[in-house]
Amino acid sequence: MGTAIICPIAALRAQAGKAPLKYLQIGVGHAHANKIQVYQESPDWDVIGIVEENPKLLAKAKNNDAYKQFPLLTLEEGLNMPGLSVVGIETEIGELLKYASVAISAGKHVHLDKPAGSQLEPYQKLMEEADAGGLVVQMGYMYRHNPAIRLLHRILDAGWLGEVFETHAVMSKVISDTSRQVLDGFSGGTMFELGGHIIDLTIDVLGAPSSVSAFPRRTVDKEGDTLIDNMLAVLEYPKATATVRSTGLEVEGSGRRHFTVCGTEGTCHIQPLDRPKMKLSLSRDRKFSDGGEVFRKGTTEIPFEPPYRRYVGDAAQLAAIVRGEIKNPYPSSHDLAVQEALLEASNMRKF
Repeated sequence: MGTAIICPIAALRAQAGKAPLKYLQIGVGHAHANKIQVYQESPDWDVIGIVEENPKLLAKAKNNDAYKQFPLLTLEEGLNMPGLSVVGIETEIGELLKYASVAISAGKHVHLDKPAGSQLEPYQKLMEEADAGGLVVQMGYMYRHNPAIRLLHRILDAGWLGEVFETHAVMSKVISDTSRQVLDGFSGGTMFELGGHIIDLTIDVLGAPSSVSAFPRRTVDKEGDTLIDNMLAVLEYPKATATVRSTGLEVEGSGRRHFTVCGTEGTCHIQPLDRPKMKLSLSRDRKFSDGGEVFRKGTTEIPFEPPYRRYVGDAAQLAAIVRGEIKNPYPSSHDLAVQEALLEASNMRKF
């Protein structure tokens, strides 16, 4: 067992004396809309309120502990709030791009939850408009600041794994009957809803694939339920292959969510992604150039402390980007490559 790795979130936290940036959330219909609490607790952000134009979801916001502490604003009130910097888009899936476009047109940076639409062209236009206006669109892929993923990239940058020839990723859960009905409105099934998180990781390691092959299956056979609930995709590269799997059927599927990178000099396996542990297998002893412990030849198990919390690192990084302290490490070219691969992996048309 290796020494526990400390989660590096503190390095991204706001420095004393910096005024918080104003943040508006549009929507409470997304499964991850409660991330507003991360922004509320961060010294980087001042949450000015929530906009929800769906009457049923507005009633939910008024009575839900996650949202009722925030002012409920009209869209016009929110976007015209003095000093507003960033708009978080957390609507139902079918409304995400619509409101992201409204925010970009208003000259605001955007945190956009996934997936970024069922066609590629509208998302391309959104990103082009943002780039032209010098605005950031940060996608809500939730594992970018996972401490095990950050360590993986240090390992890759140091060349410890050699040439990467294979990656595997799984992102599954049991989807309720109610959620199945909602997702049934999209032809991309469970891959469309869940796959973006792990396709983002895959492309961050290997880049954009040369081709994507989808293998959609429908396992549950019930009248009125046509959700494609059992999906596999293969991303092809000149010297590598990547598999991505997503189902809505796996009992305790969150515990088997994983990302594995295989190279000619070693393998890194991270499982589970939400409570990360790493198994690092190396062909010889390795040590980072800036010091620290030696990782021995063979397999080392590496735990991470304290427990990882989604979106804390994303919120801190977005603040640093907006303030001009760092360049965006995930430019539009990366996010467009992820979206294109996601649509192909979901067996959906790109345009």
